[in-house]
Amino acid sequence: MSKGSVLPQYIAGLSASFGALCMGASIGWSSPVENMISVNTDYGFPISSSQFGWVSSLLTLGATVICIPIGFAIDWIGRRPTMLALIPPYMVGWVLMLFANNVTMLYFGRFILGMCGGAFCVTAPMYCTEISATALRGTIGSFFQLLIVSGVLYGYLVGAFLPLLTINILCAILPVIFAVVHFFMPESPVYLAMKGRNDDAAKSLQWLRGKDADIDDELKEILEESQKQSDKPKVNILSALRRPIVLKGLGIAVLLQVFQQWTGINAILFYSTSIFEDTGSGISGSDSTLIIGVTQVTSTLVAVLIIDKAGRRILLVISGILMAVSTALMGVYFQLKESDPGSMDNFGWLPISSICIFIVFFSIGFGPVPWLVMAELFSEDVKSVAGSIAGTSNWLSAFMVTLLFPILKNAIGAGPTFWIFTVIAVLSFFYSLFFVPETKGKTIIEIQDMLSGGKGVKSEDKSQT
Repeated sequence: MSKGSVLPQYIAGLSASFGALCMGASIGWSSPVENMISVNTDYGFPISSSQFGWVSSLLTLGATVICIPIGFAIDWIGRRPTMLALIPPYMVGWVLMLFANNVTMLYFGRFILGMCGGAFCVTAPMYCTEISATALRGTIGSFFQLLIVSGVLYGYLVGAFLPLLTINILCAILPVIFAVVHFFMPESPVYLAMKGRNDDAAKSLQWLRGKDADIDDELKEILEESQKQSDKPKVNILSALRRPIVLKGLGIAVLLQVFQQWTGINAILFYSTSIFEDTGSGISGSDSTLIIGVTQVTSTLVAVLIIDKAGRRILLVISGILMAVSTALMGVYFQLKESDPGSMDNFGWLPISSICIFIVFFSIGFGPVPWLVMAELFSEDVKSVAGSIAGTSNWLSAFMVTLLFPILKNAIGAGPTFWIFTVIAVLSFFYSLFFVPETKGKTIIEIQDMLSGGKGVKSEDKSQT
């Protein structure tokens, strides 16, 4: 029996995750262009700091409102068609950004870009896990986070060296590249089987595993699981979401997404430039963003390489405890600096090293794993909507943290604010240790059995690698 090829799976997974790179570029756009548009008025009209705050945060708000509607769309029209259908609105968003002659156009442009990026955040991880052999699911499922941080770095890079118009053009071409590449990829065989298109499911699976691969056992498992879902009594989605096994999975997926944001990643990225500058390190703001971007990409790449060997839970546990340590150290530094000015002049290395430690261990655990687990936990009849609820919780949390961080910092000080993140990181550590199931190497049937109280014993029948 031929083991087939992993290359088609990598190609399809990377092409779907390229939508995440588009979203990452939109996120990375904000930092380098702030001075360009609010100080230098490169758009030709004034933008106040509060208006720029909305230009930045409307991206996350747009992502928040789209997740649940897109969960229904990907079941109605499919994973691949949904992602391709996002390209026209994506281009509308960038056209508004390119030709904006007032701040309202920027607001609408960023909101639309956020909606499109948020839709990819639900669709791409689901597509990636559905096209992957079980033994590769963690690696390919982590492509999404890898491409998001790569997109952020792309935004930082073009923003550091190029004028505003060129930055916007180079970000606007990314969705076009995605459309050209992903047009030639197959639909998810799991979705095709769910729709009763068994021959198309077989063709898709054969393409993904390689033309010489023996797909009979895997195809049989997909079709049997699809038939099992079809044979269940038809219930509306609200009733399906109330099933105990679904509620348990939803609780895990939502809490992991909430922990991802409330441990402070976006606040720390937002504050990192001023930390590098205030500590007298001699590193400029633009250089610091590039250092952080490279650190994120490198660390996430490490996670992609080890996640199917180490497992999901251990990465979350390590990530949680070291994020707690690093935010606690940042809190100590800023508390002492504010209470006794000058006392920390010789300790500028402490917050810089703490930021780097935080980003490294966020990137190997709470960066990629929540998106992967979100796509692994649910049966086909609820996966789309349950995943979209988890995605909504992520973007809503991102919006709230970005909004609340400067308010808290001014009200109680930077030290106590970072200690709030420490407490949340400690909670994420204990939650991951005691409540998050290990899904490494398990089929959807085994994962469902584990959620329902079984042991989810790993099947001896390995998927091809």
